[in-house]
Amino acid sequence: MADSLLFNPRTYDPAHFDPETRRLLRATVDWFEERGKRKLLEDYRTRAWLADFLAFAAKEGLFATFLTPASAAAGHEGRRWDTARIAALNEILGFYGLDYWYAWQVTILGLGPVWQSDNAAARARAAELLTQGAVFAFGLSERTHGADIYSTDMLLEPDGDGGFLATGSKYYIGNGNAAGLVSVFGRRTDVEGPDGYVFFAADSRHPAYGLVQNVVDSSKYVSEFRLERYPVAAEDVLHTGRAAFDAALNTVNVGKFNLCTASIGICEHAMYEAVTHARNRVLYGRPVTAFPHVRRELADAYVRLVGMKLFSDRAVDYFRSAGPEDRRYLLFNPMTKMKVTTEGEKVIDLMWDVIAAKGFEKDTYFANAAVEIRGLPKLEGTVHVNLALILKFMRNHLLEPVEYPAVPTRLDAADDDFLFRQGPARGLGSVRFHDWRPAFDAYAEVPNVARFREQADALCEFVATIAPDEAQSRDLDFLLSVGQLFALVVHGQLILEQARLTDLDRDVLDELFSVLVRDFSGHAVELHGKDSATGAQQAWALGAVRRPVVDEARAARVWERVEALSGAYEMAP
Repeated sequence: MADSLLFNPRTYDPAHFDPETRRLLRATVDWFEERGKRKLLEDYRTRAWLADFLAFAAKEGLFATFLTPASAAAGHEGRRWDTARIAALNEILGFYGLDYWYAWQVTILGLGPVWQSDNAAARARAAELLTQGAVFAFGLSERTHGADIYSTDMLLEPDGDGGFLATGSKYYIGNGNAAGLVSVFGRRTDVEGPDGYVFFAADSRHPAYGLVQNVVDSSKYVSEFRLERYPVAAEDVLHTGRAAFDAALNTVNVGKFNLCTASIGICEHAMYEAVTHARNRVLYGRPVTAFPHVRRELADAYVRLVGMKLFSDRAVDYFRSAGPEDRRYLLFNPMTKMKVTTEGEKVIDLMWDVIAAKGFEKDTYFANAAVEIRGLPKLEGTVHVNLALILKFMRNHLLEPVEYPAVPTRLDAADDDFLFRQGPARGLGSVRFHDWRPAFDAYAEVPNVARFREQADALCEFVATIAPDEAQSRDLDFLLSVGQLFALVVHGQLILEQARLTDLDRDVLDELFSVLVRDFSGHAVELHGKDSATGAQQAWALGAVRRPVVDEARAARVWERVEALSGAYEMAP
């Protein structure tokens, strides 16, 4: 029986999208299914470049349709930047293999500075390259400085004719081996400070572009490249000065959202394999799934995965409804990148504890998933970086809500053009939020939602009365524990909003919040143990610990949903 909450290629029909989107998503699923599991795993093990997939995408116009904003579509009907369908494709590509998703993801990053640019020639060139089936790359990181763009060593020397000669290296640059256009960040040698920043377009086929290596042992081509007096003409310049800096950060705002749905796809495929294996594995005369600890681990994995999907689906609505007066997405974005992807790691670990050695076998998708799930929390900023970013919103979100019009489910065929005119990448402290409490009030009768609400209210008391002092505000180790508690409240809020919109099964919701209650208690205990925690903060932390409401009948009903995943999907050989 197919589970309506999980992606299943056998039953997938994205009827909520327009006909062309529906066709392309279904065609992508069919391409992978026809290719088969054996070929999928062989390409992964042999680190084959993704030429076949990119040829399919070019033939179908997949990237051109999904990644060309309407403003650059030049009359091509159906081309738009639609976060809802981009998220759907992220999930599909993650489901079949992160290598495929990665080539798509870094194309999105490479396009970010272009679509934010006023350079009409560069925009037209990018649109034409997409039509031809090209991939793109985002030349930001460097070997010495990482993503510290203040310290870039990509130097642009004026050539005397109004252009520049660019010299320097970039590192960790996906698609750097094949990109038709690489958006490269650098700085001028003749201008000091932020005014000297430049984003420009380079071509990986140019003689002055030197491909050094693939820095990972993978089908993903995560390149190191070097430019040696690369000619940058005026028509190649995308942004200058502070606008180049903002373009870099705003591009990451767009791109890092994609990590959550890729993580979801990985977990879904792995879950089908894990539950099927456990249900059919007999130990001591009993199916493995008869053991209570196995049922708990698989049920926890299932509800965590459902929570990942609910949060990410709701975050899409805030992305698509964003504008200059509504920048709530700036909180929900690092949440999807940090919280959803770390939940993905937990889901895989829970299932791996059950299937044990099976998770290493070369003929399983799970063996790939167990490796690839680790990368997503570490891309587009570490967990710590994104937690620190999330903390900037904590007081406004918890204590100072304002009124906003209700945000509906956004599956309409609209162009999300605001993502390419986000404006200056600053002023996070001024972002305001709607009241988080009504989402919880709507489910006050669900026992574990009510229990978690007690913990959320306690966090508000913490922030209002014993928030980190000046010294603790410099103690990132302490602050990150606080950030984990806050992240759980935001996670729970959007889960509940989406549950309301989709009429989620109450048993699943209650079981999911029993997990969140345990998580909050765990982070509270961790905060209690921090070196710099004051006596009052330690007492608060222990007072915030709660035991979930146990209901054996509810747990049994949720387990029936999990057990039904056995045999529900297996990829064609």
